[in-house]
Amino acid sequence: MKLTFLGAADAVTGSRHLLDIGQQRLLLDCGLFQGYKVLRERNWAGLGVPPQSIDAVLLSHAHLDHSGYIPALVGHGFKGQIFSTPATRALCEVLLLDSAKLQEEDARRANRFHTSRHETALPLYSSRDAKKALAHFVGLPRDGRLKLAQTEIRFTPVGHLLGASAISVTAEGKTLVFSGDVGRDNDLLMPPPQQLDSADVLLIESTYGNRLHPAEDVQARLGQIIRNTIRRGGSVLLPSFAVGRAQALLLVLQRLKAAGELPQNLPIILDSPMASLATDIIVKYQKLLRISLREAATLCQDVQLISKPAESLKAANRVMTRPSVIISASGMATGGRVLNYLKTMAPGERNHIVFPGFQVGGSRGAKIIAGAREVKMHGAYVPVNAEVSHLEGFSGHADADGLMAWLRGFRKAPEQVFVVHGEPEASDALRCRIQDELGWRVRVPQHGECVSL
Repeated sequence: MKLTFLGAADAVTGSRHLLDIGQQRLLLDCGLFQGYKVLRERNWAGLGVPPQSIDAVLLSHAHLDHSGYIPALVGHGFKGQIFSTPATRALCEVLLLDSAKLQEEDARRANRFHTSRHETALPLYSSRDAKKALAHFVGLPRDGRLKLAQTEIRFTPVGHLLGASAISVTAEGKTLVFSGDVGRDNDLLMPPPQQLDSADVLLIESTYGNRLHPAEDVQARLGQIIRNTIRRGGSVLLPSFAVGRAQALLLVLQRLKAAGELPQNLPIILDSPMASLATDIIVKYQKLLRISLREAATLCQDVQLISKPAESLKAANRVMTRPSVIISASGMATGGRVLNYLKTMAPGERNHIVFPGFQVGGSRGAKIIAGAREVKMHGAYVPVNAEVSHLEGFSGHADADGLMAWLRGFRKAPEQVFVVHGEPEASDALRCRIQDELGWRVRVPQHGECVSL
């Protein structure tokens, strides 16, 4: 058994772990690199192995840093199957088609305004590639187990996002466990992550490996921010991931209104067609959530849903004259319709921009919460005079203590632990805790490294 780290080994994003078992080749996740340009450029460098040589992709969950390279993989010749939970497949249909559309729109914009350093800007992949990729998805049996040749595979729910799972691969007398992204015990939407009891080799994520979630009531804090902002005549912008985070924000806003802590007539705008579709999927799979069917069904009650681009531009101008709360993607302000609102709202001192969750280094969101007084959007610099807050309590990731608690659920020490999916400081901090507190053999792999198991 051989393991090659093709992504997320020295960064949070680009989850791609290649497992060779005899003549069988499996890819654990197939994600996009995001954040710093040096990382994003890896998306254009290819996978590192011929896509047609891969027999199957095992997908932990639908977030683009885990699934977003799949259309490119298919476009470059992958012929195999993609295994995921049914909920993950449903969310990927929304996410991958939207990602392809954004890629195409960015390429058209670059060509129209000549902002690309290439003679002709091209998308990383097309909508056609995304549709072809969805045809490769295969559903799992109800118990989450399957067998590929002599290899046994099991998907175990770990919270974080609808359908998200840790993946266990057993072959040649060894079991490798890939954590995927581990959720929180007190997540707003998802139940706690299920424990696994054994692994010979373990890949553990470390997004929050060097920090703890603040001990704050995020609902109370967001309510206070909104009240303070509308009192001075401003609007609140919530750049949000369309899947998972947007629904958690809607849940909190509905609870605040129900408790009388926000005005009943306060406009709430959801400007993300993808988030609207994802909300429908989340309601469909409500039994996998920790909230009631009634709360799931009323997430969008009295919420203005915006679908057309022209409506989005009008709404971005309208919020300057009437205090409102806007949820729009993308969550790290790297693209999408949220830029329409940033352009109009960021210069205004009365407004408040609230980032509800992790911001990967190099993203526009990370720059803003770090105090940038201007940010570049669509080739021009926009001043940031609005108040800025970062509510990490909305994160769907387990923090360092949560990860350690999940690891303590294993009955015995794995032979080897690899810490992945983290920025260097976070990964090394978690490595030290695993080594010092558990006494396990652990290290942080390098991008492109290949190890024999």
